[in-house]
Amino acid sequence: MSPARFATPAPDAVRAAEHRLWIALGIRLRDARLVRRLTVAALAERAGVSRSLVYLVEAGEPSSMEAALRLVEALGLKLEFDLVDPRRRTNARPMGADVVHSAMAEVEAAHLMRFGFGVGLDEPYQHYQFAGRADLVAWDVQRRALLHLENRTRFPDVQETAGAYNSKRAYLGPALATRLGFGRWASETHVLVAAWSAEVLHVLRLRHASFRALCPAGTAEFDAWWAGEPPGSGTSSALVVLDPLAAGRQRPYVSLDAALTARPRHRGYAEMAARLGG
Repeated sequence: MSPARFATPAPDAVRAAEHRLWIALGIRLRDARLVRRLTVAALAERAGVSRSLVYLVEAGEPSSMEAALRLVEALGLKLEFDLVDPRRRTNARPMGADVVHSAMAEVEAAHLMRFGFGVGLDEPYQHYQFAGRADLVAWDVQRRALLHLENRTRFPDVQETAGAYNSKRAYLGPALATRLGFGRWASETHVLVAAWSAEVLHVLRLRHASFRALCPAGTAEFDAWWAGEPPGSGTSSALVVLDPLAAGRQRPYVSLDAALTARPRHRGYAEMAARLGG
């Protein structure tokens, strides 16, 4: 009997898998550090590594396994691997499973519906062979104005975020205009909405140029929608940082530029979820 032969994974596939592992590890380590109320400096001292290395690992950048184990042990965690057959994996996410994401959509939908705009959550759309879902859309048929919000609670992979967001910017508008019975929108406002936490602000500051290229506009168009007066023409792409727990007259969002110097309202996803009862 001839020995079994196994296919060797392509180098690109191996690199992609390693990248996902480091991103997942970075998120877990940062969540654990924030829950334990440790600063980066304190964790670095405990683990016997530099602060810059902690920042890089938490951002999902590859490092050595020795450094990763030092951080894991310093946080009192146990490193485990879960091998899952991709044929048995499901991409379905139970409704309400991501409490922070759901809370962001609730704040946005409730505010926009006050003005009588049409609002759709997890809105499906099809453009020829491309199918997708938009987190939240609002429209004003009389003005032929469309607002598209892409909510993100954190950024484990900036490139993946850019790809998904750019696809929706390209295909969502025409598909919804056709569905509503007219040729095109007079204005399209696309907004990447990030949760107002320390971990998100860290990524925005670390990858500022990437986010600026993806979302070059200011918040003027989104401000207009938030005030109940959609823009009359043009297409824009902006980024705002939003706090779904903002209370009273406290403004719930700031622009990308303001976020670069703003103080975080929450430490991270875990803290926000806890405050929301998740």
